[in-house]
Amino acid sequence: MTKSNATAGDIQTLVPICAADSLAPGQMRACDVANLPPLAIYNLDGEYLATSNICTHEVALLTDGYFEGELVECAMHGGSFNVRTGEAKSLPCKERLQVFSVVVKDGQVFVEI
Repeated sequence: MTKSNATAGDIQTLVPICAADSLAPGQMRACDVANLPPLAIYNLDGEYLATSNICTHEVALLTDGYFEGELVECAMHGGSFNVRTGEAKSLPCKERLQVFSVVVKDGQVFVEI
């Protein structure tokens, strides 16, 4: 399945991640997809968001930490990130997380690559 954006010739691929109803509001989940870094999928009050699942400060899975509001906190050292923008919000994290576009279609959550 593919989706075109506004730039002619530039095609985005939709990669299926999970059923939308399998991730309740306020929950996050680790997802491994071939040819992508480990992903974290978040349900923020019915809005699905995706980031890299690896903390930019140290190699730790963000899904081992805490998710509240727009912030995910790494369990290793307590640094946090905004899951919408990837922006590092607290030390020791300084480098932004990679974020991915998400599409929900027919009850399925997809990441756009």
